[in-house]
Amino acid sequence: MEPQQIALMSVAVVVFVVYRQMMTRPTERRGILYFSGLMILAGLSGGGLVDTRHLALGVLMLIAELAFAVGFGVLRASTVRVWRDPAGTAWSKGTGWTLVAWLASLASRIALFGAGYALGLASAPTTVLLFVGVTIAVQSLLVTRRGRALPGIAVRPSVEAPITS
Repeated sequence: MEPQQIALMSVAVVVFVVYRQMMTRPTERRGILYFSGLMILAGLSGGGLVDTRHLALGVLMLIAELAFAVGFGVLRASTVRVWRDPAGTAWSKGTGWTLVAWLASLASRIALFGAGYALGLASAPTTVLLFVGVTIAVQSLLVTRRGRALPGIAVRPSVEAPITS
Protein backbone atom coordinates (compact mmCIF):
# COMPACT_ATOMS: atom_id res chain seq x y z
CA MET A 1 0.00 0.00 0.00
CA GLU A 2 1.31 3.46 -0.89
CA PRO A 3 2.03 6.01 1.89
CA GLN A 4 -0.63 8.36 0.53
CA GLN A 5 -3.21 5.56 0.58
CA ILE A 6 -2.34 4.69 4.18
CA ALA A 7 -2.56 8.34 5.21
CA LEU A 8 -5.91 8.76 3.46
CA MET A 9 -7.23 5.55 5.02
CA SER A 10 -6.08 6.68 8.48
CA VAL A 11 -7.80 10.06 8.10
CA ALA A 12 -11.00 8.35 6.94
CA VAL A 13 -10.89 6.00 9.93
CA VAL A 14 -10.37 8.85 12.38
CA VAL A 15 -13.20 10.90 10.85
CA PHE A 16 -15.53 7.89 11.05
CA VAL A 17 -14.53 7.07 14.65
CA VAL A 18 -14.92 10.68 15.77
CA TYR A 19 -18.32 10.87 14.06
CA ARG A 20 -19.45 7.72 15.85
CA GLN A 21 -18.10 8.95 19.19
CA MET A 22 -20.28 12.05 18.96
CA MET A 23 -23.38 9.84 18.82
CA THR A 24 -25.09 8.34 21.85
CA ARG A 25 -23.88 4.73 21.98
CA PRO A 26 -23.68 1.87 24.49
CA THR A 27 -20.34 1.81 26.29
CA GLU A 28 -20.04 -1.95 25.76
CA ARG A 29 -18.76 -2.15 22.19
CA ARG A 30 -16.33 -4.87 21.23
CA GLY A 31 -16.36 -4.04 17.53
CA ILE A 32 -14.20 -0.94 17.99
CA LEU A 33 -11.67 -2.99 19.95
CA TYR A 34 -11.45 -5.56 17.17
CA PHE A 35 -11.10 -2.78 14.64
CA SER A 36 -8.36 -1.01 16.59
CA GLY A 37 -6.62 -4.38 17.06
CA LEU A 38 -6.61 -4.87 13.30
CA MET A 39 -5.12 -1.41 12.86
CA ILE A 40 -2.41 -2.19 15.40
CA LEU A 41 -1.62 -5.48 13.65
CA ALA A 42 -1.50 -3.73 10.27
CA GLY A 43 0.85 -1.13 11.71
CA LEU A 44 3.11 -3.77 13.22
CA SER A 45 3.10 -6.07 10.22
CA GLY A 46 3.97 -3.23 7.83
CA GLY A 47 7.46 -3.12 9.31
CA GLY A 48 9.80 -0.17 9.34
CA LEU A 49 8.53 1.17 12.65
CA VAL A 50 12.09 1.94 13.72
CA ASP A 51 14.73 3.55 11.51
CA THR A 52 17.56 1.01 11.74
CA ARG A 53 20.11 3.60 10.55
CA HIS A 54 19.50 5.49 13.81
CA LEU A 55 18.39 2.64 16.04
CA ALA A 56 18.44 4.32 19.46
CA LEU A 57 16.77 7.49 18.22
CA GLY A 58 14.26 5.46 16.20
CA VAL A 59 13.29 3.39 19.24
CA LEU A 60 12.93 6.54 21.34
CA MET A 61 10.68 8.09 18.70
CA LEU A 62 8.51 4.96 18.57
CA ILE A 63 8.21 4.98 22.36
CA ALA A 64 7.27 8.67 22.27
CA GLU A 65 4.62 8.03 19.61
CA LEU A 66 3.13 5.18 21.63
CA ALA A 67 3.19 7.29 24.81
CA PHE A 68 1.37 10.10 23.01
CA ALA A 69 -1.17 7.63 21.59
CA VAL A 70 -1.88 6.22 25.06
CA GLY A 71 -1.90 9.67 26.69
CA PHE A 72 -4.37 11.13 24.22
CA GLY A 73 -6.55 8.03 24.47
CA VAL A 74 -6.70 8.59 28.23
CA LEU A 75 -7.41 12.30 27.77
CA ARG A 76 -10.21 11.75 25.25
CA ALA A 77 -11.79 9.05 27.41
CA SER A 78 -12.03 11.57 30.24
CA THR A 79 -13.96 13.99 28.01
CA VAL A 80 -16.65 11.50 27.01
CA ARG A 81 -19.96 11.76 28.86
CA VAL A 82 -20.92 8.38 30.41
CA TRP A 83 -24.18 7.58 32.19
CA ARG A 84 -26.51 4.71 33.04
CA ASP A 85 -30.18 4.85 32.04
CA PRO A 86 -33.00 3.70 34.37
CA ALA A 87 -32.97 0.27 32.72
CA GLY A 88 -29.30 -0.19 33.72
CA THR A 89 -27.62 0.24 30.33
CA ALA A 90 -24.44 2.33 30.27
CA TRP A 91 -24.24 4.91 27.47
CA SER A 92 -21.57 7.28 26.21
CA LYS A 93 -21.39 10.33 24.01
CA GLY A 94 -18.46 12.50 23.00
CA THR A 95 -18.46 16.18 23.90
CA GLY A 96 -16.97 19.28 22.35
CA TRP A 97 -13.89 18.59 24.46
CA THR A 98 -13.63 15.17 22.85
CA LEU A 99 -13.33 16.90 19.46
CA VAL A 100 -10.71 19.29 20.82
CA ALA A 101 -8.75 16.37 22.26
CA TRP A 102 -8.91 14.56 18.88
CA LEU A 103 -7.54 17.65 17.14
CA ALA A 104 -4.74 17.89 19.71
CA SER A 105 -4.02 14.19 19.25
CA LEU A 106 -3.75 14.59 15.49
CA ALA A 107 -1.61 17.72 15.86
CA SER A 108 0.75 15.80 18.15
CA ARG A 109 1.06 13.02 15.57
CA ILE A 110 1.95 15.55 12.88
CA ALA A 111 4.44 17.23 15.23
CA LEU A 112 6.08 13.88 16.03
CA PHE A 113 6.32 13.09 12.32
CA GLY A 114 7.90 16.51 11.73
CA ALA A 115 10.34 16.02 14.60
CA GLY A 116 11.38 12.64 13.23
CA TYR A 117 11.87 14.14 9.79
CA ALA A 118 13.96 17.00 11.24
CA LEU A 119 16.11 14.46 13.07
CA GLY A 120 16.67 12.56 9.83
CA LEU A 121 14.58 9.53 10.76
CA ALA A 122 12.84 7.54 8.08
CA SER A 123 9.20 7.00 9.01
CA ALA A 124 7.13 4.09 7.78
CA PRO A 125 3.59 5.11 6.83
CA THR A 126 2.27 2.19 8.87
CA THR A 127 3.24 3.98 12.10
CA VAL A 128 0.10 6.06 11.58
CA LEU A 129 -1.99 2.88 11.70
CA LEU A 130 -0.26 1.82 14.90
CA PHE A 131 -0.77 5.26 16.49
CA VAL A 132 -4.46 5.45 15.57
CA GLY A 133 -5.12 1.84 16.59
CA VAL A 134 -3.50 2.27 20.01
CA THR A 135 -5.17 5.60 20.78
CA ILE A 136 -8.63 4.33 19.79
CA ALA A 137 -8.19 1.12 21.81
CA VAL A 138 -7.10 2.97 24.95
CA GLN A 139 -10.01 5.41 24.74
CA SER A 140 -12.54 2.65 24.12
CA LEU A 141 -11.27 0.48 26.97
CA LEU A 142 -11.40 3.38 29.42
CA VAL A 143 -14.89 4.51 28.39
CA THR A 144 -16.10 0.92 28.76
CA ARG A 145 -14.45 0.73 32.18
CA ARG A 146 -16.15 3.96 33.25
CA GLY A 147 -19.50 2.59 32.10
CA ARG A 148 -19.03 -0.60 34.08
CA ALA A 149 -18.08 1.37 37.21
CA LEU A 150 -21.31 3.38 37.24
CA PRO A 151 -23.72 2.62 40.08
CA GLY A 152 -26.80 0.62 39.22
CA ILE A 153 -27.48 -2.72 37.67
CA ALA A 154 -25.46 -3.44 34.56
CA VAL A 155 -27.44 -4.95 31.70
CA ARG A 156 -26.71 -5.66 28.09
CA PRO A 157 -27.33 -2.57 25.94
CA SER A 158 -30.65 -2.17 24.20
CA VAL A 159 -30.96 -1.36 20.51
CA GLU A 160 -32.23 2.19 20.87
CA ALA A 161 -30.43 5.04 22.59
CA PRO A 162 -32.32 6.84 25.33
CA ILE A 163 -33.28 10.46 24.92
CA THR A 164 -30.72 12.59 26.72
CA SER A 165 -30.98 16.09 28.02
